[in-house]
Amino acid sequence: MRDEESNRLGGYLRARRELVSPAQAGIPPGGNRRVPGLRREEVALLAGISPDYYLRLERGRDKNPSPQVLEALARVLQLDDIERTYLLGLSAARPKAPRRRRPEHVPQRVHELLAHLQIPAFVEGRAFDVLASNPMAVALSPRLRPGENRLRSLLLDPEEQAFQQDWTRATADFVAALRTTIGDDTDDPRFVELVGELALSSQRFRTLWARHDVRGLDGGTTTVNHPVVGELRLHRDKLAIDDVILVVYYPDKGSDSDERLRLLAALPPAESADSAGTSPDSDVPGTGQRADAALRPPPRRSPPAGGGGRAGPG
Repeated sequence: MRDEESNRLGGYLRARRELVSPAQAGIPPGGNRRVPGLRREEVALLAGISPDYYLRLERGRDKNPSPQVLEALARVLQLDDIERTYLLGLSAARPKAPRRRRPEHVPQRVHELLAHLQIPAFVEGRAFDVLASNPMAVALSPRLRPGENRLRSLLLDPEEQAFQQDWTRATADFVAALRTTIGDDTDDPRFVELVGELALSSQRFRTLWARHDVRGLDGGTTTVNHPVVGELRLHRDKLAIDDVILVVYYPDKGSDSDERLRLLAALPPAESADSAGTSPDSDVPGTGQRADAALRPPPRRSPPAGGGGRAGPG
Protein backbone atom coordinates (compact mmCIF):
# COMPACT_ATOMS: atom_id res chain seq x y z
CA MET A 1 0.00 0.00 0.00
CA ARG A 2 2.96 2.33 0.56
CA ASP A 3 4.08 2.05 -3.09
CA GLU A 4 0.52 2.73 -4.21
CA GLU A 5 0.27 5.74 -1.91
CA SER A 6 3.36 7.33 -3.48
CA ASN A 7 1.88 7.18 -6.99
CA ARG A 8 -1.87 6.86 -6.64
CA LEU A 9 -2.64 8.79 -9.82
CA GLY A 10 -0.31 6.70 -11.97
CA GLY A 11 -1.58 3.44 -10.50
CA TYR A 12 -5.18 4.40 -11.17
CA LEU A 13 -4.50 5.47 -14.76
CA ARG A 14 -2.61 2.27 -15.50
CA ALA A 15 -5.30 0.03 -13.98
CA ARG A 16 -8.15 1.73 -15.82
CA ARG A 17 -6.21 1.83 -19.11
CA GLU A 18 -5.83 -1.95 -18.98
CA LEU A 19 -9.61 -2.37 -18.63
CA VAL A 20 -10.56 -0.48 -21.82
CA SER A 21 -10.38 -2.59 -24.97
CA PRO A 22 -9.31 -1.09 -28.31
CA ALA A 23 -12.81 -1.80 -29.67
CA GLN A 24 -14.41 0.15 -26.81
CA ALA A 25 -12.15 3.10 -27.62
CA GLY A 26 -12.92 2.95 -31.33
CA ILE A 27 -9.47 1.68 -32.34
CA PRO A 28 -9.46 -0.80 -35.27
CA PRO A 29 -8.29 -4.30 -34.32
CA GLY A 30 -5.04 -5.64 -35.62
CA GLY A 31 -1.40 -5.91 -34.76
CA ASN A 32 0.28 -8.03 -32.13
CA ARG A 33 -0.87 -6.47 -28.87
CA ARG A 34 1.21 -7.51 -25.87
CA VAL A 35 -0.67 -5.50 -23.25
CA PRO A 36 -4.26 -5.75 -22.02
CA GLY A 37 -6.43 -2.80 -22.86
CA LEU A 38 -5.05 0.36 -24.40
CA ARG A 39 -1.42 1.29 -24.99
CA ARG A 40 -0.09 4.45 -23.32
CA GLU A 41 0.36 6.19 -26.66
CA GLU A 42 -3.24 5.37 -27.60
CA VAL A 43 -4.55 6.95 -24.41
CA ALA A 44 -2.41 10.02 -25.02
CA LEU A 45 -3.58 10.35 -28.62
CA LEU A 46 -7.26 10.03 -27.71
CA ALA A 47 -6.88 12.49 -24.81
CA GLY A 48 -5.03 15.06 -26.93
CA ILE A 49 -1.80 15.07 -24.90
CA SER A 50 1.73 14.00 -25.76
CA PRO A 51 2.80 10.39 -25.12
CA ASP A 52 5.78 11.66 -23.10
CA TYR A 53 3.53 13.68 -20.81
CA TYR A 54 1.16 10.76 -20.29
CA LEU A 55 4.14 8.52 -19.46
CA ARG A 56 5.23 11.02 -16.83
CA LEU A 57 1.75 10.91 -15.30
CA GLU A 58 1.70 7.11 -15.05
CA ARG A 59 5.21 6.98 -13.60
CA GLY A 60 4.46 9.63 -10.99
CA ARG A 61 6.84 12.24 -12.40
CA ASP A 62 4.02 14.75 -12.74
CA LYS A 63 1.38 14.63 -10.02
CA ASN A 64 -0.35 17.91 -10.78
CA PRO A 65 -2.13 17.69 -14.16
CA SER A 66 -4.74 20.30 -14.98
CA PRO A 67 -8.45 19.52 -14.53
CA GLN A 68 -8.80 19.70 -18.33
CA VAL A 69 -6.23 16.91 -18.77
CA LEU A 70 -7.93 14.76 -16.15
CA GLU A 71 -11.34 15.34 -17.74
CA ALA A 72 -9.93 14.23 -21.11
CA LEU A 73 -8.41 11.12 -19.55
CA ALA A 74 -11.70 10.33 -17.79
CA ARG A 75 -13.45 10.47 -21.16
CA VAL A 76 -10.90 8.17 -22.85
CA LEU A 77 -10.96 5.72 -19.96
CA GLN A 78 -14.78 5.77 -20.02
CA LEU A 79 -15.12 6.56 -16.33
CA ASP A 80 -18.53 7.01 -14.76
CA ASP A 81 -19.35 9.95 -12.49
CA ILE A 82 -18.01 8.31 -9.31
CA GLU A 83 -14.80 7.18 -11.04
CA ARG A 84 -14.33 10.59 -12.65
CA THR A 85 -14.70 12.35 -9.30
CA TYR A 86 -12.20 9.93 -7.80
CA LEU A 87 -9.70 10.64 -10.60
CA LEU A 88 -10.04 14.40 -10.15
CA GLY A 89 -9.41 13.96 -6.43
CA LEU A 90 -6.07 12.25 -7.10
CA SER A 91 -4.50 15.48 -8.36
CA ALA A 92 -1.83 16.94 -6.10
CA ALA A 93 -3.08 20.47 -6.79
CA ARG A 94 -4.30 20.77 -3.21
CA PRO A 95 -1.97 19.77 -0.38
CA LYS A 96 -3.39 17.09 1.85
CA ALA A 97 -4.38 18.62 5.16
CA PRO A 98 -3.38 16.59 8.21
CA ARG A 99 -6.38 15.16 9.99
CA ARG A 100 -7.07 13.25 13.15
CA ARG A 101 -10.11 11.07 13.08
CA ARG A 102 -11.90 10.42 16.31
CA PRO A 103 -12.51 6.80 17.29
CA GLU A 104 -15.78 5.64 15.78
CA HIS A 105 -18.51 5.91 18.39
CA VAL A 106 -22.14 4.81 18.30
CA PRO A 107 -24.37 7.41 20.00
CA GLN A 108 -26.59 6.11 22.78
CA ARG A 109 -29.71 7.19 20.89
CA VAL A 110 -28.69 4.86 18.03
CA HIS A 111 -28.39 1.92 20.42
CA GLU A 112 -31.92 2.73 21.59
CA LEU A 113 -33.14 2.97 18.02
CA LEU A 114 -31.63 -0.44 17.19
CA ALA A 115 -33.43 -1.98 20.15
CA HIS A 116 -36.79 -0.71 18.85
CA LEU A 117 -36.42 -1.71 15.21
CA GLN A 118 -38.14 -4.97 14.27
CA ILE A 119 -36.08 -5.44 11.08
CA PRO A 120 -32.39 -6.34 10.73
CA ALA A 121 -30.37 -3.23 11.50
CA PHE A 122 -26.77 -2.56 12.44
CA VAL A 123 -24.15 0.20 12.54
CA GLU A 124 -20.97 0.03 10.48
CA GLY A 125 -17.82 2.13 10.41
CA ARG A 126 -15.87 3.46 7.44
CA ALA A 127 -13.92 0.21 7.04
CA PHE A 128 -17.07 -1.97 7.30
CA ASP A 129 -16.49 -2.80 10.97
CA VAL A 130 -19.76 -3.77 12.69
CA LEU A 131 -20.03 -1.44 15.68
CA ALA A 132 -23.51 -2.32 16.95
CA SER A 133 -26.47 -4.44 15.86
CA ASN A 134 -29.93 -5.51 16.94
CA PRO A 135 -31.13 -9.08 17.60
CA MET A 136 -32.81 -9.33 14.18
CA ALA A 137 -29.54 -8.55 12.42
CA VAL A 138 -27.76 -11.27 14.38
CA ALA A 139 -30.62 -13.69 13.66
CA LEU A 140 -30.20 -12.92 9.97
CA SER A 141 -26.44 -13.44 10.17
CA PRO A 142 -24.28 -13.94 13.27
CA ARG A 143 -21.53 -12.27 11.26
CA LEU A 144 -23.42 -9.01 11.82
CA ARG A 145 -22.62 -8.99 15.51
CA PRO A 146 -20.37 -6.21 16.90
CA GLY A 147 -16.67 -6.87 16.43
CA GLU A 148 -16.96 -8.45 12.98
CA ASN A 149 -15.73 -6.86 9.77
CA ARG A 150 -18.08 -7.32 6.84
CA LEU A 151 -15.43 -7.26 4.12
CA ARG A 152 -13.14 -9.69 5.93
CA SER A 153 -16.06 -12.04 6.45
CA LEU A 154 -17.13 -11.69 2.84
CA LEU A 155 -13.71 -12.62 1.49
CA LEU A 156 -12.42 -15.18 4.01
CA ASP A 157 -15.46 -17.08 5.29
CA PRO A 158 -15.82 -20.49 3.60
CA GLU A 159 -19.59 -20.36 4.14
CA GLU A 160 -19.99 -16.99 2.43
CA GLN A 161 -20.75 -18.31 -1.05
CA ALA A 162 -23.59 -20.37 0.39
CA PHE A 163 -25.04 -17.34 2.16
CA GLN A 164 -24.64 -14.81 -0.66
CA GLN A 165 -26.60 -15.57 -3.82
CA ASP A 166 -24.10 -13.53 -5.87
CA TRP A 167 -20.82 -13.63 -3.97
CA THR A 168 -18.78 -12.54 -7.00
CA ARG A 169 -20.80 -9.34 -7.40
CA ALA A 170 -20.82 -8.66 -3.67
CA THR A 171 -17.04 -8.90 -3.33
CA ALA A 172 -16.49 -6.60 -6.32
CA ASP A 173 -18.92 -4.02 -4.91
CA PHE A 174 -17.44 -4.09 -1.42
CA VAL A 175 -13.80 -3.76 -2.50
CA ALA A 176 -14.67 -0.89 -4.86
CA ALA A 177 -16.62 0.82 -2.07
CA LEU A 178 -13.67 0.42 0.30
CA ARG A 179 -11.34 2.16 -2.16
CA THR A 180 -13.88 4.97 -2.55
CA THR A 181 -14.18 5.35 1.21
CA ILE A 182 -10.41 5.40 1.74
CA GLY A 183 -9.98 8.28 -0.72
CA ASP A 184 -6.84 10.11 0.35
CA ASP A 185 -6.82 8.59 3.85
CA THR A 186 -4.22 6.05 2.72
CA ASP A 187 -2.29 6.38 5.98
CA ASP A 188 -5.30 5.74 8.22
CA PRO A 189 -4.17 2.90 10.54
CA ARG A 190 -7.45 0.99 10.28
CA PHE A 191 -7.39 1.02 6.48
CA VAL A 192 -3.71 0.06 6.37
CA GLU A 193 -4.37 -2.85 8.74
CA LEU A 194 -7.40 -4.15 6.84
CA VAL A 195 -5.95 -3.80 3.34
CA GLY A 196 -2.70 -5.42 4.46
CA GLU A 197 -4.50 -8.36 6.06
CA LEU A 198 -6.73 -9.01 3.06
CA ALA A 199 -3.90 -8.57 0.55
CA LEU A 200 -1.99 -11.34 2.32
CA SER A 201 -4.90 -13.73 2.80
CA SER A 202 -7.23 -13.34 -0.22
CA GLN A 203 -6.39 -13.77 -3.89
CA ARG A 204 -9.85 -12.42 -4.74
CA PHE A 205 -9.05 -9.22 -2.86
CA ARG A 206 -5.68 -8.83 -4.60
CA THR A 207 -7.32 -9.21 -8.00
CA LEU A 208 -10.07 -6.70 -7.27
CA TRP A 209 -7.79 -4.22 -5.53
CA ALA A 210 -5.49 -4.14 -8.57
CA ARG A 211 -8.43 -3.03 -10.75
CA HIS A 212 -8.76 0.25 -8.83
CA ASP A 213 -12.56 0.12 -9.15
CA VAL A 214 -14.42 2.79 -7.20
CA ARG A 215 -18.13 3.01 -6.53
CA GLY A 216 -20.59 3.75 -3.77
CA LEU A 217 -22.34 1.04 -1.78
CA ASP A 218 -25.53 2.68 -0.61
CA GLY A 219 -29.09 1.58 -1.23
CA GLY A 220 -29.94 -1.51 -3.21
CA THR A 221 -31.38 -4.98 -3.04
CA THR A 222 -29.63 -8.19 -2.06
CA THR A 223 -30.64 -11.84 -1.92
CA VAL A 224 -29.24 -14.18 0.71
CA ASN A 225 -29.78 -17.83 1.54
CA HIS A 226 -30.57 -18.19 5.23
CA PRO A 227 -29.85 -21.71 6.56
CA VAL A 228 -33.20 -21.92 8.41
CA VAL A 229 -35.85 -19.85 6.60
CA GLY A 230 -34.38 -20.03 3.10
CA GLU A 231 -34.01 -17.36 0.44
CA LEU A 232 -34.58 -13.74 1.48
CA ARG A 233 -34.79 -10.83 -0.93
CA LEU A 234 -34.11 -7.69 1.08
CA HIS A 235 -33.78 -3.99 0.33
CA ARG A 236 -30.84 -2.17 1.89
CA ASP A 237 -30.70 1.46 3.00
CA LYS A 238 -27.81 3.30 4.63
CA LEU A 239 -28.32 6.37 6.81
CA ALA A 240 -25.43 8.53 7.99
CA ILE A 241 -25.58 9.35 11.71
CA ASP A 242 -22.68 11.46 12.98
CA ASP A 243 -19.53 9.55 11.96
CA VAL A 244 -21.15 6.14 11.49
CA ILE A 245 -23.67 4.50 9.17
CA LEU A 246 -26.97 2.88 10.15
CA VAL A 247 -27.79 -0.01 7.79
CA VAL A 248 -31.29 -1.49 7.62
CA TYR A 249 -32.64 -4.47 5.67
CA TYR A 250 -36.32 -4.94 4.90
CA PRO A 251 -38.46 -6.99 2.50
CA ASP A 252 -41.38 -5.97 0.32
CA LYS A 253 -44.47 -5.98 2.51
CA GLY A 254 -46.56 -9.10 2.03
CA SER A 255 -43.85 -10.90 0.05
CA ASP A 256 -42.49 -14.40 0.70
CA SER A 257 -39.38 -12.78 2.17
CA ASP A 258 -41.59 -10.75 4.52
CA GLU A 259 -43.23 -13.94 5.76
CA ARG A 260 -39.89 -15.70 6.17
CA LEU A 261 -38.39 -12.77 8.06
CA ARG A 262 -41.36 -12.84 10.43
CA LEU A 263 -40.74 -16.55 10.93
CA LEU A 264 -37.09 -15.83 11.69
CA ALA A 265 -38.12 -13.23 14.26
CA ALA A 266 -40.40 -15.77 15.95
CA LEU A 267 -37.65 -18.36 16.39
CA PRO A 268 -35.95 -18.66 19.77
CA PRO A 269 -32.68 -16.69 19.73
CA ALA A 270 -30.56 -19.76 20.44
CA GLU A 271 -32.13 -21.68 17.54
CA SER A 272 -31.75 -18.89 14.97
CA ALA A 273 -28.19 -18.13 16.08
CA ASP A 274 -26.95 -21.72 16.37
CA SER A 275 -28.33 -22.59 12.96
CA ALA A 276 -25.73 -20.42 11.25
CA GLY A 277 -22.95 -20.30 13.85
CA THR A 278 -21.92 -17.53 16.25
CA SER A 279 -18.69 -15.86 17.26
CA PRO A 280 -17.23 -15.00 20.67
CA ASP A 281 -17.27 -11.53 22.16
CA SER A 282 -14.54 -9.24 20.84
CA ASP A 283 -13.32 -5.67 20.76
CA VAL A 284 -14.62 -3.50 17.94
CA PRO A 285 -11.66 -3.14 15.54
CA GLY A 286 -10.13 0.29 15.49
CA THR A 287 -12.14 1.64 18.43
CA GLY A 288 -10.76 0.01 21.57
CA GLN A 289 -14.35 -0.31 22.79
CA ARG A 290 -16.15 -3.45 23.84
CA ALA A 291 -19.20 -4.41 21.79
CA ASP A 292 -22.56 -3.81 23.40
CA ALA A 293 -23.25 -7.04 25.24
CA ALA A 294 -26.92 -6.25 25.58
CA LEU A 295 -27.40 -6.68 21.85
CA ARG A 296 -25.60 -10.01 21.52
CA PRO A 297 -27.20 -13.46 21.44
CA PRO A 298 -25.89 -16.15 23.79
CA PRO A 299 -22.50 -17.51 22.59
CA ARG A 300 -22.14 -21.08 21.33
CA ARG A 301 -20.73 -23.70 23.64
CA SER A 302 -17.95 -24.37 21.11
CA PRO A 303 -17.17 -21.89 18.29
CA PRO A 304 -16.74 -23.40 14.81
CA ALA A 305 -13.18 -24.25 13.82
CA GLY A 306 -11.40 -21.67 11.67
CA GLY A 307 -13.94 -18.92 12.36
CA GLY A 308 -16.34 -20.24 9.73
CA GLY A 309 -19.70 -18.66 9.01
CA ARG A 310 -18.77 -15.01 9.47
CA ALA A 311 -20.11 -13.50 6.31
CA GLY A 312 -22.75 -10.81 6.25
CA PRO A 313 -25.18 -9.79 3.52
CA GLY A 314 -24.21 -7.08 1.06
